[in-house]
Amino acid sequence: MDWRAIGMGLAFAVMWSSAFSSARIIVADAPPLSSLALRFALSGLIAVGLGALYGQSWRLSGRQWRSVAIFGICQNALYLGFFFVAMQSVEASLAAIIASTMPLIAAGLGWALFGARIRLLGWAGLGAGLLGVCVILGARITGGADPLGLLYCGIGVAALAVATLTVRSTGSGGNLLMVVGLQMLVGGAALLPIALLTEDHHVTLSVPLVLAFSYTILVPGLAATVVWFALVNRIGAVRAATFHFLNPVFGVLIAALLLGERVTLLDLLGVAIVTGGILMVQLSRAGEGTT
Repeated sequence: MDWRAIGMGLAFAVMWSSAFSSARIIVADAPPLSSLALRFALSGLIAVGLGALYGQSWRLSGRQWRSVAIFGICQNALYLGFFFVAMQSVEASLAAIIASTMPLIAAGLGWALFGARIRLLGWAGLGAGLLGVCVILGARITGGADPLGLLYCGIGVAALAVATLTVRSTGSGGNLLMVVGLQMLVGGAALLPIALLTEDHHVTLSVPLVLAFSYTILVPGLAATVVWFALVNRIGAVRAATFHFLNPVFGVLIAALLLGERVTLLDLLGVAIVTGGILMVQLSRAGEGTT
């Protein structure tokens, strides 16, 4: 792995982890699904426009359209949709920790559904990750965390794991911005009718809301997605996913600094265990030479 890939991975981890804090600010003053649908529409149009400016084509291959559909529905509509709704009652740090378990869930589903081989180090990582999550959830549920919100987070991260297993590469073929933009537009189109039917659309305009929404569009929404897919295309999905082990740390740290969320010793212990588990799973898969 070269230094450029390492820099891209670190940048992605910070941007991805910060999204939970900005989302927490947004859903405090605006309906979650409507906000997310609008974010996808704006981010998608920006990405498609930039793609067209750089000469990229919307005439995609069958593989590219498959990626657009699966990631648009599973990653954007389901994963982020459930998380945005959940974060009305679930703290950003806890949401970030749950989302960070995606590599663990993907490895477990790959073994259960597709017979994927898991080495001893991988099994140890899965066990450690499960233990860490139990430590954190046990402490948070005892402290009054919303069970329904936690369930929504679980459904969302499972949808992301399914998308990751189904589409191992974006196959962007030089159309990265166009593919990313179309994925966002698909996600927005899927969420819009649900938002119109289920939400009251009351918005409390505030400076934090405007700043958080603008940041979410440009940084986690656009820049992090482009960096992630560029990283996958550069070093492969397995090696790129290794950077997920940083997400629990960054997610908790950013939420504590930006939102003042309380972090307990049990949280820190659980984060350390989950982080180690994710790293073990990814190292075991990378050790097989899988990309």
